[in-house]
Order: sequence, then C-alpha cells, then structure tokens
Amino acid sequence: MRAKIALRVAVVLLGAAGLFALVWWRGPDWHLVKHSFDAVRWYWVFAAIGLNLVSVVMRAIAWRIVIKQAIPPPHPRFMLVFSAFSVGLFANAVLPGRIGELARVAVLTRKLRIKGRADGIWAALVGSVFAHRLFDLVPTLGLIAYVLATAKIPHWAISSLIIVGAIGFGLFAFAFASARQHHQSVVEELGPLRRLLTMARHGLGVLHRPGAAALAAFFQCLGWLCQFLAVYTAMRAFHIHAPLPAAGLVLLLMNVATLFPLWPGNIGLLQAAIALPLSSYGVAAGRAVAYGFGLQAIEASVGVGVGMIFLAREGLSFAMLRRMPGADEAEVPEAEAEGSADGEEARARAGVSG
Repeated sequence: MRAKIALRVAVVLLGAAGLFALVWWRGPDWHLVKHSFDAVRWYWVFAAIGLNLVSVVMRAIAWRIVIKQAIPPPHPRFMLVFSAFSVGLFANAVLPGRIGELARVAVLTRKLRIKGRADGIWAALVGSVFAHRLFDLVPTLGLIAYVLATAKIPHWAISSLIIVGAIGFGLFAFAFASARQHHQSVVEELGPLRRLLTMARHGLGVLHRPGAAALAAFFQCLGWLCQFLAVYTAMRAFHIHAPLPAAGLVLLLMNVATLFPLWPGNIGLLQAAIALPLSSYGVAAGRAVAYGFGLQAIEASVGVGVGMIFLAREGLSFAMLRRMPGADEAEVPEAEAEGSADGEEARARAGVSG
C-alpha cells in the first residue's frame, strides 16, 4: 500500500515538475507577470474577496437546506453548518483530491454527536454533500448557455463545456432516480461498496421535495453569481477591461481545471486555463497569467482564512484533516445503540447477581 502511494505521489510530482518546466520555458514574459502585480488596484481586490465571502455564505445556506431534508429534526444551526463548510474549503485548498468534502462531513458529524445525535448522521451528511454538489448543475448550465451565446470561446473550450454539461445531466438523472427520504433507508450490515452506495442516497431526499430543491438551487445560484462578479471585479484589479462574458468564460474554465485536483490548487494548470481564453480578448499572456495567480489567491484567501479560523474554533489541527475517515468507516448508530443497551443490561445483571 505504501509503495503504491509513493508511486502515485512520484508520478504527480514528476508531472507537476514537467508542467512547471514547460510553462517557465515556453510560458509568458515573466517580467510582465511580475510588474503586473506592481499596478494592482487593491480596492478591487478587497471587493472581490468580499464577494467571495458572500458566495461562501450563500453556498453554506444551500447546504443547510439540503441537510434539513436529509436528517430528522432537530437540525443543526447555520453557524455549525458554516463552520464545517469553511473547514472543507480549507481542506480543498491545501490538500490534494477532494478531501474537503469528507472533512466538512466529519466536522459536522463530530459536533452533532457531541450534542447526542447519532442516528445515521454520517451516512445522511455524505449524501447531502453529493446532493449539494449536484445543485451546482443549475448555475453551471445557465452560465454555459450565457457564455456560448455571448463570449469568444476557443474551439477546445466548447467541447470541454459540452462534456461537463453532459456529465452533469447524467449525474443528476442518476441521483434523482436513486433518491430516497432519510427515514426510508437503513444502513445495516452492508459491505463497503453497498454501504457507500446506500450512504449516497440518504441525503438525496431533497430532490423529491420541489420547494426545498428550488430554494437550495436559488441560493447556490446566488453563490455562483457572487463568484462571477468576483472574477469580473478581480479583472479590474489587474487592469483587464474585458466584458462580462469573458468573466463568465474564465469562471467556467477555472472550474473545469479544478474538477480533478492533481495537486493542491492545480497551480499552473489553473493559470493556463484562465490565461488562454483571455488571449481572445487581446489580453497579454503575462498579464493574464498574473491575473490567474491573483484570482486564485483571492479565492484561496477566503477558503484558507475563514477555514483556519473555524479549524481552530473546532479544536482541530491540519494533521487531523489528513486523516479523514473513509466511507467504509461509517458507523451504524442503530447497531451501536443496541450493542450499548445490551452491554449495559448485561452489566446490570452482573451487578445484581454479584
């Protein structure tokens, strides 16, 4: 196992080193990249950071709406959900893979169990994360339509957007067909694979609740709108005066570039995905790459900054994020409760007979 992990790490590092070498050798004018930061207008940067923070709040509200359909009351307060969501953003920003999705589940599960909730919480929250990510499909499809109608899109980007849209539709159809209400599914004595599939169904009940689903999609759209405006605002910070459709194209392609995290932040790959479409608008490669680094820093500042605050508030450490439990470690609370009750009864009988 360790040998396989070491091999994967080596392959990723070699790939990243090759990409960085290629970008440095055949990349933009690095003097222009450096000097582009000298002329940054910081009031636009702070405005973009503020918009990203509002975006995070809107997405956390959407997740709480999904959670309320996934587990029975009492439901977690918004600050608990926002705290877990922020820790997840931090984990996604600093660790490879999508460990942040499990991190937010683990943080919220830990809090709810401290409060005495142990009725399938982990299973339901894993499903709620999946459902929450599915609601990204609504603003994504709207943004794809807007960009296709208004932006100057490279030919390679058109095929990428069509593929992403088709995959999203397929996932949504599968999730809708698989969805069940939380009280209809029982995770009990299942193997790891069946447990994982069953867990994914716990939080999908919102898809069969039109009112709640529409509300969650609305707040998710608000989150994307704020992020879209943040991308446009950050352009002004770097003296890029491209129109709004260019900002929409940048937002879409940067999400495609981070869909499969190969290393933390996909640094280098993300900048290329941002710079290439901006060339259609006459933006110099050096300035576009500088903007790519700046935009990533703006988005990361919210995830890392707010995430670190709540990480400390939850009494967790960075090392703990690297040891998030897997889906096969999800517990079956009913079985635990029965085992605990039997144990207490046995001890009580032993005490009487002694």
